[in-house]
Amino acid sequence: MNVLIRLVVLLPAVLFAWPSQAGVLPAPRQVSPHAWAWIGPYGGPTRENRGFRMNLGFVVGTQAVAVIDSGYSPQMAREMLRHIRKRTPLPVRHVINTDSQPHRFLGNEVFRKAGARIVAGREAAERMARDGGMMAGAAADVLGLATLPVPDAPDRLLGAGESISLDLGGGVALGVRHVGTAHTRGSLIVEVSPDRTVFAGDVLYGNRLPALIPDGSVKGWLAAHDVLRASNGRLFVPGHGQPGPLAAFDHSTRDYLERLKRHMDDAVKKGADIEAARTSFDASAWESLANFNDLNGRNAYQAYQESEAENF
Repeated sequence: MNVLIRLVVLLPAVLFAWPSQAGVLPAPRQVSPHAWAWIGPYGGPTRENRGFRMNLGFVVGTQAVAVIDSGYSPQMAREMLRHIRKRTPLPVRHVINTDSQPHRFLGNEVFRKAGARIVAGREAAERMARDGGMMAGAAADVLGLATLPVPDAPDRLLGAGESISLDLGGGVALGVRHVGTAHTRGSLIVEVSPDRTVFAGDVLYGNRLPALIPDGSVKGWLAAHDVLRASNGRLFVPGHGQPGPLAAFDHSTRDYLERLKRHMDDAVKKGADIEAARTSFDASAWESLANFNDLNGRNAYQAYQESEAENF
């Protein structure tokens, strides 16, 4: 009877403790000699996936570790750090936020407390400062939490066209480059030497339709893709989707954006209104991509507004 009573008392505590203790991240995949990545599923953040629906990564040298994007919450960042500790005791010295989306920076403070300095694009940091509270609040609602802390400002900011090199020891280095406005303003890419692996962030989408938002630019996104083409990369880790050679992302990213940009530029020049331009855009070649139904119409509106602003 005493055992039964204890079980009845303890069971609710166990049930309520489980969500915070259960791991949401899979084991990271080694994608090159010095780099690992968590490859997330498609879809939006939910309480069930606890916000894990993107790609994250880390790189290990002989003296230090660098993390590419810090996750959707401090809880996720702590789990990232536990996985890293299983593979190396080296200190995490750098975190690179590849853009200003919440799943790229809301875990920053966990790594900062572990000794890391945060690197971000200047424009990305401006958006983090302006909208970080709103993003943290929205993430807390998704995760069923009362609140989430808003990370402090990044420590190192890169402006348009700027790049830095981060030495991790043993000949392992990161080239961090500001590639302008793509999915968002202040997008960064990270080139891993000597691996020839590139963490492209949301400049690349694999087998998922790109998402255009007011903070981004179709024209700038295509220019950022050109930077990737000029890189020495052999393997590219996208913001969403499976890693692969750059050509693997031509259809899902570059071809779609080029077609959309050309169509909307032409529609604006001909005086077509936004609804006519949206409905006449033939996106049938991309219908098989994940999130197509959710994003294509919205993308068309956003691309039209950009083309209209450029024309007038």
